[in-house]
Amino acid sequence: MTATCAVVLAACILGVLYPYAIYPAVLTLLPKVPVEPRPAPRMRFSLLFCAFNESNALDVKIPNLEALRKVDPELQVLDDTLTKLSERPDLVEVFQGSGRLGKAHGMKVLAGQAVGDVLIFTDANVTLREDALERLSSWFSDPEVGGVCGTLRYVNADDSSTAAVGGAYWRLEEKIKTLESRTGNVMGADGSIFAVRRELYPDFPDTVLDDLTVSMAAVFAGKRLLKVDDVVAHERLVTDRKDEFSRKARIAARAYHTHRVMKPQLRTMSRIDTFKYVSHKVIRWFGGLFVIIGTVAAIGLATTVAPFLGLAALVAVAASTVIAAKVKSGPIAALAEIVIALLATLLGVLRAARGRTYSTWAPAGSR
Repeated sequence: MTATCAVVLAACILGVLYPYAIYPAVLTLLPKVPVEPRPAPRMRFSLLFCAFNESNALDVKIPNLEALRKVDPELQVLDDTLTKLSERPDLVEVFQGSGRLGKAHGMKVLAGQAVGDVLIFTDANVTLREDALERLSSWFSDPEVGGVCGTLRYVNADDSSTAAVGGAYWRLEEKIKTLESRTGNVMGADGSIFAVRRELYPDFPDTVLDDLTVSMAAVFAGKRLLKVDDVVAHERLVTDRKDEFSRKARIAARAYHTHRVMKPQLRTMSRIDTFKYVSHKVIRWFGGLFVIIGTVAAIGLATTVAPFLGLAALVAVAASTVIAAKVKSGPIAALAEIVIALLATLLGVLRAARGRTYSTWAPAGSR
């Protein structure tokens, strides 16, 4: 019994750490597949984003669009909502949908109207550095490049423990994507900033995670999906724990549902890409399960040593849960944010496994 509990506990610890510590180390050992940006004629871009209840974000978004249009007067900008952007027909082509059908549906509508050689996807609350279009041109000058993931930088990581942990997580995520890119392909883009060739844009149901689906289409087409450091976007982090929990659960549910939809294409990937996908995506979905089973195994291990130690371990877990729920700053709060994120992800996966999908949602109020 003692040995079994010890083995289970060790396996669970390994399962939690693998995607964030061991997998990046393995990536550093894989052969590099270099690609370099090179000067190229400016290609035609279409910038697409959806906005729902994003009035405050648009106060910053509009000046950013103006700056991008000054750099590239031919930039096509498309938005799928009737917002204050409707007051700027000189800047944005606004499309009214037939109802609130979700971001994936809206992006499909916009992609169908786009005329650019390359489609740039972003969010209403994200701003792009003014040299983003020039940088993208240099990467897409290589015909083997089908998609490019930019670099997202958060601007408010000091606002709360939720934001601090979110910022640290994202810095690690950016590092892992960079390592993946150096060894071939990134395993999917974040919706804040990425671009794909228009001819690669796939068909998909409204319930999938569109950024993952669209970016992986480049991989499925045999093209490179890169992560680059010189295409930069800025965004604000969620600062409220409840908002972040809901966001994580929703994203995980959509990602797992998307995984099931993409299964036929996933089977066609190379062995190295399959390894990356399982390491980066699949194992992370079950981090919360590793935490739960590992906690039970730790209590069981303590009990096999001495019954009172098992009771003490149980009390310690219960007390830690209560304290973590109340503490809003410091190391305990940071650890709580990590565990909560893992549990939220597991909850989302379980919801998706039971058939629940998300096509619409409201923006986090604490962003």
